[in-house]
Amino acid sequence: MYFFTATINSWKSLLNEDAFKSIISDSLKWFHENKCAAINGFVIMPNHIHLLWQPLSPESSQLLTVEDFHSIESKNERDFLSFTGHQFKKKIKESNHELLNEYRSTQNNKEYHFWERRSRTIEVESRKIAEQKLDYIHFNPCQPKWNLCTKPSDYKFSSARFYETNIDDFGWLTHYYEFT
Repeated sequence: MYFFTATINSWKSLLNEDAFKSIISDSLKWFHENKCAAINGFVIMPNHIHLLWQPLSPESSQLLTVEDFHSIESKNERDFLSFTGHQFKKKIKESNHELLNEYRSTQNNKEYHFWERRSRTIEVESRKIAEQKLDYIHFNPCQPKWNLCTKPSDYKFSSARFYETNIDDFGWLTHYYEFT
């Protein structure tokens, strides 16, 4: 299991709008449906996301090494950031073409850059650490800096309600107990 954090380029609040949050949610749904990853926890903040997820083996009967899992995790991260970036660009072109200029890349190999270059990934090696990461994820929207909700389960774009009620409003969450 991995704790993954990705931040919007220059810490801009691109994810304030629900349409951009839905792009993240739809991408996570795709990972679940295509058995690329189990999503154990998440929160979508105005300018960053936190995920607690586990890469899944392409063939469940295949024995994988730790290096194989790290490789699948890296591929999942690349695919996630690339796909969501393309969807952000498409959405902005439809609604607010001028906003694209804020994400114009300085690199020659890409036109736009939506995510910070260095996302952060930490391997979660125990149930206790998974619980600490979930608490961090779920209480993030309640922080005075954000003030997005008063209690974690009130924030729509988070897995907090799932862990409080066992109701999966998204249809793609997997309880962390199943993987730790």
